[in-house]
Amino acid sequence: MSAFKHITSADNPQFKQLKKLATSARARRKAGQTLLDGVHLLHALADAGGSPELLVVREGAQEAAENGACLARFPQVAQLLLTPALFDAIAPVETPTGVLALLNIVAPSHGDHRCAVLLENIQDPGNLGSIIRTAAAAGCDAVFLSRGCAEAWSPKALRAGMGAHFSVAIFEQQDMVEVVRNFSLVLATRLDATHSLYDIDLRGTVAFLFGNEGAGLSPELSACATRQVKIPMPGKVESLNVAAAVAVCLFERVRQLTRD
Repeated sequence: MSAFKHITSADNPQFKQLKKLATSARARRKAGQTLLDGVHLLHALADAGGSPELLVVREGAQEAAENGACLARFPQVAQLLLTPALFDAIAPVETPTGVLALLNIVAPSHGDHRCAVLLENIQDPGNLGSIIRTAAAAGCDAVFLSRGCAEAWSPKALRAGMGAHFSVAIFEQQDMVEVVRNFSLVLATRLDATHSLYDIDLRGTVAFLFGNEGAGLSPELSACATRQVKIPMPGKVESLNVAAAVAVCLFERVRQLTRD
């Protein structure tokens, strides 16, 4: 059975550290830790074979059947019981489920990746989480983030990822020019490209480059791509949201891999 500790004061050092992790990207990077919110992410972590360092529970929330079943999956993990006011002060959502978890962020090992998503300066954590979710769903091995990207392990990105963070290797703070050199086929989408995405054989090892929501790829990184492609858009719009563009590209690869 897990050990319980009850905290009722905002002056408690452990509570203060949890609050820093809930509100500060700098604190999360320094500690190499983040907070998971809700039973869905905890179930995803357990399904991936992972375990949190600590479970944080709102007083009374453990009585809910859904929460109790989730907590039972981690019988050896210590539990911290917080008063409602303290728990709500660190919860990243307005209507928390009553269960948080402290997670150590473990840097993945580099290896041979057959399909990777390379992201430059993606700013919105919701967009980033959605892209990670799409990459995992499409069977990608890895997601590489430039130094100017939003934080992959922020509470908002984790919520948007819906557990996908635990099934794909995520490399943050990367020199993208160096990363590109590890792939022989590197595709970048451009509105003025000559070739269509649908004309390219994507069944081998491939990396997809995507840039900032507004500015797109930098000229330096765009020049590193081995192929420039366009996504055909017969409608009267200029471009796609970057998360939508990622989905189109990755699932075109899935289509090619699964067609007869």
